[in-house]
Amino acid sequence: MLNTPLHEWNLKPTEAIALQKELAKRVIREDQLGEVRTIAGVDMAINEQNGMARAAVVLLSFPELEILERHVYEEPVRMEYVPGLLSFREIPCILGAFARLKQQPDLVMVDGQGIAHPRRLGIASHLGLWINLPTIGCAKSILVGSHPALSDEVGSWVPLKDHGEIIGAVLRTRSHVKPMIISLGHRISLETSIHYVLACRQTLQRKRLARARRGTGNTAADAVGLISS
Repeated sequence: MLNTPLHEWNLKPTEAIALQKELAKRVIREDQLGEVRTIAGVDMAINEQNGMARAAVVLLSFPELEILERHVYEEPVRMEYVPGLLSFREIPCILGAFARLKQQPDLVMVDGQGIAHPRRLGIASHLGLWINLPTIGCAKSILVGSHPALSDEVGSWVPLKDHGEIIGAVLRTRSHVKPMIISLGHRISLETSIHYVLACRQTLQRKRLARARRGTGNTAADAVGLISS
């Protein structure tokens, strides 16, 4: 499912920043997705002690969110941490996990920013360009931008703006819980991104309630961090 490589990974920070600015011009901010039957959730972890990166990808049916595939891939970290260049540090490992998928997802949700990034190329957008699939950035905190007050009603959202440009949405997925920062990654609009995040969130909530009644544990979808806020 991987296309021709976009670029090399062994770049100096100044080179990576310049590349981000160029790649951001290729991000498609409109809907270019068909019927969504499968969604992939992507999460990352880095062990600073041994210098290993670990990526997890879970492929789920939609709208049921039943597990179809799950894969974990590890490799040495290729780049030091540099603010704003997280994608160069994490995507190589994520691509390794994606290479193990037997089925191509229709939509990908990434734990991180889409265009809500100083150079409009967060990890979700960068990954979307690499795999040429619709991607959504689902972050837990704001990297750049500001927003008006948000109500506590589930499903409410306010625009996240930077220098007058709407770069994402601050979305209430659960009452009395910190909101999620949603931004389009690639080949999808912000409005459609919000729609799918809420749809997944509602399904997961129903599944969690059902598990609580049965006394069973968490699903792999929760483990990978898909819409976990």
